[in-house]
Amino acid sequence: MSNRQTETDVILIGAGIMSATLGTLLKELVPNWKITVFEKLASPGEESSNEWNNAGTGHAALCELNYTSEKPDGSIDISKAISVNEQFQVSMQFWSYLVKSNLIRNPQDFIMPLPHMSMVQGKEDVAFLKRRFETMSKNPLFQGMEFSDDPKKLMEWIPLIMKDRTSDEPIAATKMDSGTDVNFGALTRMLFEHLKSKNVGIHYKHSVDDIKRNSEGAWELKIRNLSSGSVERHTAKFVFIGGGGGSLPLLQKSGIPEGKHIGGFPISGLFMVCNNPEVVAQHHAKVYGKAKVGAPPMSVPHLDTRFIDNQKSLLFGPFAGFSPKFLKTGSMFDLLGSVKPNNVLTMLAAGAKNLSLTKYLIQQVMLSKEKRMEELREFIPNAKSEDWDMLVAGQRVQVIKDTEAGGKGTLQFGTEVVTASDGSIAALLGASPGASTAVSVMLEVIEKCFPQHAKAWEPKIREMIPSYGAPLMKNPGLIREIHTSTARTLGLNRGLHSANVM
Repeated sequence: MSNRQTETDVILIGAGIMSATLGTLLKELVPNWKITVFEKLASPGEESSNEWNNAGTGHAALCELNYTSEKPDGSIDISKAISVNEQFQVSMQFWSYLVKSNLIRNPQDFIMPLPHMSMVQGKEDVAFLKRRFETMSKNPLFQGMEFSDDPKKLMEWIPLIMKDRTSDEPIAATKMDSGTDVNFGALTRMLFEHLKSKNVGIHYKHSVDDIKRNSEGAWELKIRNLSSGSVERHTAKFVFIGGGGGSLPLLQKSGIPEGKHIGGFPISGLFMVCNNPEVVAQHHAKVYGKAKVGAPPMSVPHLDTRFIDNQKSLLFGPFAGFSPKFLKTGSMFDLLGSVKPNNVLTMLAAGAKNLSLTKYLIQQVMLSKEKRMEELREFIPNAKSEDWDMLVAGQRVQVIKDTEAGGKGTLQFGTEVVTASDGSIAALLGASPGASTAVSVMLEVIEKCFPQHAKAWEPKIREMIPSYGAPLMKNPGLIREIHTSTARTLGLNRGLHSANVM
């Protein structure tokens, strides 16, 4: 046992996209603060932020149908889509600032232009998609959206999906050419390289065993070096817990009242990845369908072109599943260990409310490869089993809490920040849209935890994010300006027609 004690201004737990973003923002705002990062694994961005763990779709609400709901009168509520898109625009502005300032280079290594599409089948869903298109295309954020239910036009847009389609069921799609594919694993690694050059202490293979307040009010962390087995104590005035699914147990250890009555429900995922370059070359878009009745929002089927290591890939999924682990590299006892006296009733209520979801997840786990191929064939009618391999995606831990609207034990689908009332500690919980909204979410952490610096930091934040504090929707001129400048800086005008780039 080492008695070594180290003091620092800020400790970031977990080396994923959230810690990378918060660390980079803080280094720009207060370069002299001492920041230390602890990560359990051997390198950054290996859990939820990894490109093979489904963190890379560039969620901008251009194609995800679960962000636009139908109201009882048949009109379409696009408020969630507006909110997610505005948050994505904030991320784009920050990444542009980093590229312009030479803090990171080669944006094509983490972001590529790619059309985003929604596709539906059946008379009712086609009518829904048309109403959604009419509502969204009037909004300046979604200008340029196209709609078609003409099979010839769809054959141009999505040849792989339309080829050999024998069903005469109506089919329709919307398309936004301004979509992107984001490799959050690559971006996370770039940001940590940058932080290392700014003298941020980054410690891999270090696990946080405990976290508690000391008599001076600072946070004391008990940290185990997984290589040597030695234990050190580190103290900080501010701690951010950005450990993906591993955040909840650490939030519970902190003992803050805001962390009580919160539980977590782990959901795992599987993807199918195409191993045939000829098939991969025939598809150039992210195409989102509609979730099946009873399925959770994160299991909306989609056929995604992805750019990983400058190679074009094709993924289909996700197939949801259940594992009691909170992280891909976690323990089978994670879920059981997270049940505490203060959240046991919340957890039990959630279990009772979500029996159909649990049943659905178990059914998904039991699916054979051939059953999964049948689901893929709803997208690609002539898909061959030998062209596709299974890939285990990352773990997502959905937040369970008591809410006014949903009552006790309500399962939350989204990204949540929990902060102590004095702003000395913050934890990030939840899942999608997650990485795509990282900059907005980390600005929220900064606003909540450092209100005393708000005035002094605002000019620098505006330099990094020109739209900061201004709702974009009410300012079409600013939207156009941001779209033009971010596309130019991030190189998104390149290759818009390079459908067969390999």
